[in-house]
Amino acid sequence: MSAVSDAAQRGSTARPRIVVIGGGVSGLATAGLLARGGADVTLVERHAELGGRSGRLEVDGHTFDTGPSWYLMPEAFAQYFALMGRDVDVELDLIELDPRYRVFFEGAEPDGIAEVLDVSADSEENWRRFDAMSPGEGDAMRAYAKDAGEFYRIALDRFLYTTFERPLAVLNAGVIRRMTTLVPLLVQSLGGRIAARVRDPRLRQVLGFHAVFLGSAPSRVPSLFSLMSHLDLTDGVRYPRGGMFAIIEALARIAREEGAELRTSAPVARILVDDRGLATGVELESGEVIRADSVVSGADLHHTETTLVPERWRAHPERRWHRRKPGVSTLLAMVEVDGEVPELAHHSLFFSRDWDANFEAIMGRRLPPVPASVYVSRVGATDPSVSPAGKDSLFFLVPFPADTALGATEPSRERLEEVARAYIAQVGAWAGVEDLPGRSRVLSLTTPADFEGRLGAWQGGALGLEHTLLQSAMFRPANVSSRIPNLLYVGASTTPGIGVPLCLISAELVAKRLLGATDAGPLPTPAPRGFLGRSRARGVLGNLARRARA
Repeated sequence: MSAVSDAAQRGSTARPRIVVIGGGVSGLATAGLLARGGADVTLVERHAELGGRSGRLEVDGHTFDTGPSWYLMPEAFAQYFALMGRDVDVELDLIELDPRYRVFFEGAEPDGIAEVLDVSADSEENWRRFDAMSPGEGDAMRAYAKDAGEFYRIALDRFLYTTFERPLAVLNAGVIRRMTTLVPLLVQSLGGRIAARVRDPRLRQVLGFHAVFLGSAPSRVPSLFSLMSHLDLTDGVRYPRGGMFAIIEALARIAREEGAELRTSAPVARILVDDRGLATGVELESGEVIRADSVVSGADLHHTETTLVPERWRAHPERRWHRRKPGVSTLLAMVEVDGEVPELAHHSLFFSRDWDANFEAIMGRRLPPVPASVYVSRVGATDPSVSPAGKDSLFFLVPFPADTALGATEPSRERLEEVARAYIAQVGAWAGVEDLPGRSRVLSLTTPADFEGRLGAWQGGALGLEHTLLQSAMFRPANVSSRIPNLLYVGASTTPGIGVPLCLISAELVAKRLLGATDAGPLPTPAPRGFLGRSRARGVLGNLARRARA
């Protein structure tokens, strides 16, 4: 029986049945929101634990977040929790970080102690520090951050909360007034914009490192993404007590409270599609069939389209992927240290002098050099409970090429462990902790091959499709299949893009698509329970109901 005829038989007032594939941020957020909307929601997650890329690892008394570690874009979190009738400050215990992060700039001698900059929670103090580094540049950084804040507000108001079903809906008087500024931001690279505004190469790195958050390099990201400098330089950096996994726990708790069923250890074998091209549910690898009126996939888009969707109905078949860019992968090392490492902040960034060559190697699918630009998270600086007594926990992230051969075999993994130890030695040398390698033990390693094997990530990419111009905004894959009208996508490789806050927005865009809402702004808060009833007249479910009556 098809989804349409089944829905018709159950009557126009029946609750729509929706299956959500994937228990990461976007899947959990979608499940909760659609359950609040009145749908009968079943979420299926292939692993025994929820979280997806935002997982948690507990090993030898240490607790690590295994994915995202920066809490940015607080407006997106506040909007989602408000939609669910909750207060983000009640659901999450947020701690303001000071310093927001610490930067180690490679010194004149490769093995020497690096120059250190703390980016303070006091923005005015930061302008003074930047000016001390490079006289006159404090004002340039302030002006850059001011522009970034303006672009950020425009993005929130007009670009991030739209499905781009009607691209011109993003235009209003304010956007039209700024077109002469906004259009060049699309064609100029982030690196180019930074170079035109700031002279000092160290300060250029402070403005350009966000490109990695977008799966890319400063030379490849549109300069509109300069808006991200507003977040760390002006808005602030926070930490949810319990780690980023506390967000997963909150999303799962709320989804269950709203009535969603969350099933783990339930891998999907295929999405069921009838002869008319309508999704009718999913079949699990166990053989169990879960019927649905609509399917939302939070799995990797490439995996969804080339493995789960029947070949006849693929909107993104394999032949189209050669034109796409997977974005960077990463080498992640979870490290135990005997004793503490107070020289490192909660967030520490290590920037190599040969910044461009570092990125060129990664984007050219070559291993980065040693030394390289490295990120280290020391959560114990904020929450000592993540480590056993007398120990410290360090999370190393090294941007790596998206190459599934890296870590695919035992010899390759052993080689990458050696590479990880080289980066531990680099961090120790730059931070003035010469004995760090001897005090450290790698507890767990995540490679590009692991991102493919565990998460089905295309080419082992760690984040999602790279944010090039042709993979951003209206050019990013839409959140609904062009072949199967009741198959929707959610997560980092669809609109609006990469990152925990954008994945929360992605869930809202699924709701907007079901409702037929084509405006540019976020949904009103709180979302009334049963709001999907409005989709009887419009949206995906409304279209299915009309097909059923026909």
